[in-house]
Amino acid sequence: MRFNKKDLFTLQNIIASRRDIRGNNFINKKISNKKLKIILESALNAPSVGYSQPWEFIIVDEEKKDLVYNHFNKSFEKSKTKFLDKPLYNSLKLEGIKESAINIAVYYKKSSSNILGQTYMKRTGEYSVVCAILNMWLTARVLNIGMGWVSILKPKKVNKIFDIDKNEYKFIAYLCFGYTKEFYSEPELKKLKWNKKRKLKDCLFK
Repeated sequence: MRFNKKDLFTLQNIIASRRDIRGNNFINKKISNKKLKIILESALNAPSVGYSQPWEFIIVDEEKKDLVYNHFNKSFEKSKTKFLDKPLYNSLKLEGIKESAINIAVYYKKSSSNILGQTYMKRTGEYSVVCAILNMWLTARVLNIGMGWVSILKPKKVNKIFDIDKNEYKFIAYLCFGYTKEFYSEPELKKLKWNKKRKLKDCLFK
């Protein structure tokens, strides 16, 4: 299969339009099983070291969602002490656990045997899972479904909630999916002047 300039333009548009969606932007609308399957299957097409495909997904039920939400609130309160120089932090809505239609916990499945390409860089398996997550994020965006990545969580606590053995799996991400009021024209933290966007020339080693 070969692609053309129109395909490139579409892809660039999708990538540039990806946003991290939080609870103040999700709306009460269900995601169909068909669209959820499309999002999950896009993850399966991600590159993985040694074709190991080390990803595992948990579709979170309401009871577990409540437990994760309670843990997030405690973690968020503790994290405020790290941003005393940025008062804006206290007013940020940094998750959409309760407001989103679907929550998915993503894990890296450890291997007991040697993995091609992972002999010296052990964490490439985890990086493969992150590639799968990005596929999900971009696919959701094409379906006009928002995704938020909740990272103010302690893996040990999340493992306990889902009764996961840390010797077999490693927690990578907690994702929230749902339809939104809107997709901002630019990242929310950029709009709020939390940080500036880096230019390509600033990201190249000199």
